[in-house]
Amino acid sequence: MSEKKMTSSRRHHLKSLILQIALNWIEQGKKEVAEAKEAYISEHCPSPDLSGDQAALMEVCKKLHAAIDKIDDDRYDAEAKVRKADKEIEDLKIKVVDLIGVKKPALKKVRMSADSMLQALLGSKHKVTMDLRSNLKQVKKEVKEEPTEAVGDWRKNIEDKADRKKMFETS
Repeated sequence: MSEKKMTSSRRHHLKSLILQIALNWIEQGKKEVAEAKEAYISEHCPSPDLSGDQAALMEVCKKLHAAIDKIDDDRYDAEAKVRKADKEIEDLKIKVVDLIGVKKPALKKVRMSADSMLQALLGSKHKVTMDLRSNLKQVKKEVKEEPTEAVGDWRKNIEDKADRKKMFETS
């Protein structure tokens, strides 16, 4: 049995439909959150009564400041609890890894020169070379010069002089 493959145009059409549905769900969720927020604010935060003289308004401001301070304290306490819980979770994750142990992957053979290995370890800023031959002391072989000029080869001298004579004749 061979399964029929979906054409690319059909697949793109279905993908766009799924994305449109997801976009609608996200927009609907945002609307629901905004409505819930509005309902909470209207329920818990009645509009302040601003009628009255200056002393009454000062009293309303003091109550609002006290409420803000209390909410800030509660928020700080909640953030501290969350930080403490996050730290405990991290500690527990580390303990779990320690108890289970980390499986070491099988090592692979890698062909790498000593220079490239040092560069990988130290980074590109450090210039270290493992060219050990450059650190060796240079030793020059002494070539024994034989006194051939003293005896001299008369044929060679004649050929050299003939070459010189030809140079002057051609020009």
